[in-house]
Amino acid sequence: MADETMENPSGSDSADLPPEDQDGGAAARRERLCIRRRVSGRRLDKYLRGRFPRMSRSMLQRLIKDGDITVNGRPAKASYEPASGDIVEVLVPPPPPTDIAAEQIPLDIIHEDDHLLAINKEAGIICHPAGPTQGGTIANAVAFHAATLSRGDDPYRPGIVHRLDKNTTGVMLIAKSDEAHWRLSLQFERRTIQKTYFGICEGVPSRDQDIIDQPLGAHPLIKDRYMNPGQLPRSMLFKEAITRYAVQERFKGFAIVHMYPKTGRTHQLRVHMSSIGHPLMGDTYYGGHFFSEQNLAGSGAEEPLIATQSLHALAIEFVHPIAEQPMRLEAPLPANLRNIVELLRAHRAQ
Repeated sequence: MADETMENPSGSDSADLPPEDQDGGAAARRERLCIRRRVSGRRLDKYLRGRFPRMSRSMLQRLIKDGDITVNGRPAKASYEPASGDIVEVLVPPPPPTDIAAEQIPLDIIHEDDHLLAINKEAGIICHPAGPTQGGTIANAVAFHAATLSRGDDPYRPGIVHRLDKNTTGVMLIAKSDEAHWRLSLQFERRTIQKTYFGICEGVPSRDQDIIDQPLGAHPLIKDRYMNPGQLPRSMLFKEAITRYAVQERFKGFAIVHMYPKTGRTHQLRVHMSSIGHPLMGDTYYGGHFFSEQNLAGSGAEEPLIATQSLHALAIEFVHPIAEQPMRLEAPLPANLRNIVELLRAHRAQ
């Protein structure tokens, strides 16, 4: 890069110097960072947000304002762009207490090493608790499984780098260290992580593949519901959302699609597929319907084959946060989705 003045073989743009004033326990600690290369347009608060994922940007801005973050021994502004050779000192406040209970919940582990854990998430389980008394989550499960986890920026989300909806299955990454966490988070922020989702949609898209570019916003009246701009008041705010999809198999009345989100908005894939007239099977939130073996095959059981959206995080491609090697991890389809695919192939082939 033209604006980098020094290259760091480790891939990081700063190096930790020996910490000072370590009090141990839950006390605040002082961290010193040496900036090894300058990145044009990168503000001090945004840079530190990447290095200290436990702290929110607003917290970092407050620390800068209070003088607890300095550059070369002097107070700085949040908008300052760190230059090569700068020494940034941060008085890191103690982490908030967490009461995440370790629970012996089975995990389907796809990959594990000293820095990273990848699981095939089941349907019906949420990723992390909303408070200390809630249990039965992925966070509780990994707290039991792993000896160490990253702190992240939320005391109730140890190790959680990204989330899947409660009833979405598939591959999910867990960070075991803060360094692995912030490096993975940076890849998500820069959109260099490639995710592939499997879905069964109602109807057959007319195009083999296409890009859906429709911003999303929260529904003004219904909690946990999201809408595209055409269905929202113009006074509301919405965020960019882009999905590429490709049809994998066509059947009478249905299709298997792979979806490749460029952005990561809540319910993005579900809303986008519904917006083009092809909601996901079972996704009654966004226009989908329940289907039974009787519906698909003309005979058999009448109970729904799947009672939630037919959406599965099939694969994820990224660079290992520490080894810096390309990785692709895949999660096999759950039994109910495999059963639906077999029924479609047997009874709905075009």
